Amino acid sequence: MGISTGAEFAPTTTYLDTASCGLPPLRARRAVRALAAGLGDGRPGGMEDFGSVDAARESFARLVGVAAGRVATGGSVAVHVGLIAASLPPGAEVLFPEGEFSSVSTPFVVRGDLRARYAPLESLADAVRPGTALVACSAVQSADGRTADLAAIRAAAAAHGARTLVDATQAVGWLPFDASRYDYTVTGAFKWLLCPRGAQFLTVTEDAQEALVPLHAGWLAAADTANSSYGPVTELAPDARRFDEPPAFLAYRGAAAALTFIEETGIDAVHAHDTALAARYRAGLAGIGHAPVPGTSPIVSVPGLGDRQPALARAGVVTSARAGHLRAAFHLYNTEADVDRLLDVVSG
Repeated sequence: MGISTGAEFAPTTTYLDTASCGLPPLRARRAVRALAAGLGDGRPGGMEDFGSVDAARESFARLVGVAAGRVATGGSVAVHVGLIAASLPPGAEVLFPEGEFSSVSTPFVVRGDLRARYAPLESLADAVRPGTALVACSAVQSADGRTADLAAIRAAAAAHGARTLVDATQAVGWLPFDASRYDYTVTGAFKWLLCPRGAQFLTVTEDAQEALVPLHAGWLAAADTANSSYGPVTELAPDARRFDEPPAFLAYRGAAAALTFIEETGIDAVHAHDTALAARYRAGLAGIGHAPVPGTSPIVSVPGLGDRQPALARAGVVTSARAGHLRAAFHLYNTEADVDRLLDVVSG
């Protein structure tokens, strides 16, 4: 089986840890080096690259099915989640899955005047109730690859007048995902989207935008950025760009290149490739007496085997240990041979 990656990847390990960090394609690495060289040479073109920021924004928007004006750029999930957390009135109830990734829950909890409530992921939709202001969850759980029933969660939130926040970091890049269905989404792009760390995207619906105050706004949040460098901004951008963070230009130069590779490959093709490798691994685990966390995502976690991660690393097989599980993640640069190598080392 296979997916064409050309000469974009040449890992020197059996790399199975995309859930921690994706491998940037060659075109992204070259793009970053070119911008860094321009800066080192003192050429004006090396100091900033808003063209790449806009290109990355537009490419991401196409991948998740929204207009580019509904996308804000940033550097980390936690910053934009914090912006959403700051928008809620005191006493508002926020519902999370148990064990949710900390960048999704902590910005709400540290406020101290919100009510955080937790429910099992599998019954999160059933836990939405009158008075719930926001349901916040990951589309795919980082620790074990479980996939949220987003349709049920969205329907329950709508029935009770709650907004939705979805962290799509572990989903976008391999899972077809329509961001327009949720009030807010956040996506760290350095995993399945193969971007350098420092590229992150917020999507916000036009209606939900009115609930957010751009607390970190600077001149980039202005409708007229060319004439807004000094004094308070008098007119904000009319769309989600008002929530942009100042960009890390090296990250976004690489992101623009990496996202074109994902678009050229196609999410449907990546989904088929990644999930087939994960299914092969799950079947192999059953054959050697191990039971992974059930699911179909390319993140496969095996309870109780987290202590095997260092030995795997010594054998040149890169995985991760999360919540006591051995976690492997299969992406477009992986092959059946990688799966078999992992199974061989795990089986001893």
